Amino acid sequence: MPAEKSVVHVIDDDEAVREVLAFQLGSAGIDVQTYDSAAGFLKIAPTVQAGCIITDVRMPDFSGIDLLRRLRELKVAAPVIVITALVTSRSPWKR
Repeated sequence: MPAEKSVVHVIDDDEAVREVLAFQLGSAGIDVQTYDSAAGFLKIAPTVQAGCIITDVRMPDFSGIDLLRRLRELKVAAPVIVITALVTSRSPWKR
């Protein structure tokens, strides 16, 4: 039985972020699937066996942290990268 092809699953409510990440990863020859919500991704999450997940930390339905908890409950072992564009008063990047 052939191994499942690795896919990077990009989950972000911001369409521009999804498009940029999909373009950059695709340009490097990486297969990408995008989702506009954690709920949308969770529908297929139990089938993920290869690849990784990139998710935003702040989304309206589930936060990235909530998604991590749910993935643990589902025993999804894929590595997860949590990103954010949020700049707070503690951020070194605050202007």
